[in-house]
Amino acid sequence: MIKSPGLVILILGPKHSGKTSAGKALARLCPAAVFPPDLVRDRGGVFAGSAEFIDLDELVERRAGKSPRLLYREGPEIFRGAEAEALRALLEGELWGGGGNPGGITIAAAGGGLADNGEALEILKKPRSASTVYTVYIEIPAETAWKRIRAAADESGELPPFLDTENPRETHRLLHRRRGAVYRELAKITVKAGNTPEETAAKILRRLTDVPPEGGFQPVCPDGFSGRQNLQTTEQPALRIDIK
Repeated sequence: MIKSPGLVILILGPKHSGKTSAGKALARLCPAAVFPPDLVRDRGGVFAGSAEFIDLDELVERRAGKSPRLLYREGPEIFRGAEAEALRALLEGELWGGGGNPGGITIAAAGGGLADNGEALEILKKPRSASTVYTVYIEIPAETAWKRIRAAADESGELPPFLDTENPRETHRLLHRRRGAVYRELAKITVKAGNTPEETAAKILRRLTDVPPEGGFQPVCPDGFSGRQNLQTTEQPALRIDIK
């Protein structure tokens, strides 16, 4: 059960960029990192438990009782309203009733079309006291994303509803470019997708140490990651990952 977060790391990116798998891998890495006390409250800067992962599309379905695809077919605005409400509930702590662990860390993967949801973007930009939100954009080439979408469509028998056009590939190319520009503007860091979820997660965690203090987030990562050191100390064993 996810508890009230002190920190939400929200992963952005196009459909099939690997947000969910990288997010789950990142959640496994986060307990070995050391975070500033103002972000991981009441724990002296040490997060000792397991970071939690949640998929925003799954949260939409849980709250609405319908899948995002079905909601979109009922009407794009119906889906976007449900998506915005799920995001608001996540970021403002409503999922946990204001209780739980105020120093927790939640890794959340947003849907690929969040860039088109004006209400959700306003919620994301809004200052809040329930949590600190840190945005990460996973970047992949349009052609790679398209191949993954086609492969999934070959298995399911249909393309996603937003590609139900006369020229799905061209629609995807234009959407990929436009949404990518929005995500780059929103994200505090951008990483290129790795060859595996673990490689992408390691890139994200390494980049988090390179953000200046005014960026609002400056963890000390375990030995084996480059970045600023000696901001906080811990006796936790180091997590070593080779990053090429």
